[in-house]
Amino acid sequence: MKRSVISAVIALFVLNCFAEGYPITSGDTSLPAVPRKIVITGVGDIMFGSSFPSTEFLPPYDNPFLLLESVADTLTSSDITFGNLEGSFLNDGEAVKKCKDTTLCYLFRMPERYVSALTATGFNLLSLANNHFGDFGLPARIRTQEILDSVGIHYGGLIEHPWSVFKKDSLLFGFCAFAPNAGALDINDVSKAGELVKWLADTCNIVIVYFHGGAEGADFQNVPKTHEIFHGEDRGDVYNFAHTMIDNGADVVFGSGPHVTRAIEVYRDRFISYSLGNFCTYGRFNLAGPNGIAPIVKINVDTEGKFLSGRIIPIFQPWPGGVKIDSTGQVINKIRDLTTIDFPDGVIKFSDNGGISYK
Repeated sequence: MKRSVISAVIALFVLNCFAEGYPITSGDTSLPAVPRKIVITGVGDIMFGSSFPSTEFLPPYDNPFLLLESVADTLTSSDITFGNLEGSFLNDGEAVKKCKDTTLCYLFRMPERYVSALTATGFNLLSLANNHFGDFGLPARIRTQEILDSVGIHYGGLIEHPWSVFKKDSLLFGFCAFAPNAGALDINDVSKAGELVKWLADTCNIVIVYFHGGAEGADFQNVPKTHEIFHGEDRGDVYNFAHTMIDNGADVVFGSGPHVTRAIEVYRDRFISYSLGNFCTYGRFNLAGPNGIAPIVKINVDTEGKFLSGRIIPIFQPWPGGVKIDSTGQVINKIRDLTTIDFPDGVIKFSDNGGISYK
């Protein structure tokens, strides 16, 4: 996106904010004091089952709520509840990708009514920047955006809808998302990504950035701090990307894409999760070993986005999918080990029950 286009779009938004009486910058002296902590919950990939190529890949009783019921209270008790929507909402439609054996094609199309599982569990922010959102082409992209707009869920990451700015409890939140895939904002154009984040930071109190990047699978649980090439595709340098976004004003950076959990870092008092893994999927995801465990990350930030504290709520998914609380805490130990290896000089520590705090 060209700088002039970003300038014009955000200028229009700012004018609208003036017209509606919204505060527009964190430096505006008219902003009311908000003494409380802001609770932000982040989860990884969400795909409630696919009606393609057969309804046999939909959850039991055609009911996506069953996949989330064990964590519903955790998700709803936040100011912001975020996830990556790994697929589109569309009742019928033809796949863009063609293949001879549809049972081997991983193409995701969720029934439109399944959006109610998100609203019922408190999701109010989603990324659409990933490699499966475009599986069913432009009709699915358009219809999913219409559905999310109709239920009040904010989203970003698409060329046609790169960011969202919204007001909640007197604060302005900004969000944008990036991936190495067609139709998404490019994770590898770090300069332009930083430019957009800077504009959002100049406008909003708290800026949340998401990326879908990095190589996939159990062999790629570490953050390599270089570009990751997987199946011939440049999946980005997620370490450099995350740091650059914070340098430009991002307050929280969530990542997924590897389908496994990765380390957590606090950089310049801002929170980064390098991969939130597979959160809630059904039927067509590999959930073996590290692919089947993931965190619900619940963090507290102040009204300027500074990280205060957090907690890892450990979950697992028994095949074919659906979220369960993991009483053994596997992912807490996994994140602690990965963070120790990848960021030995890091400023945070983890308690045995998943607490995240400064050292």
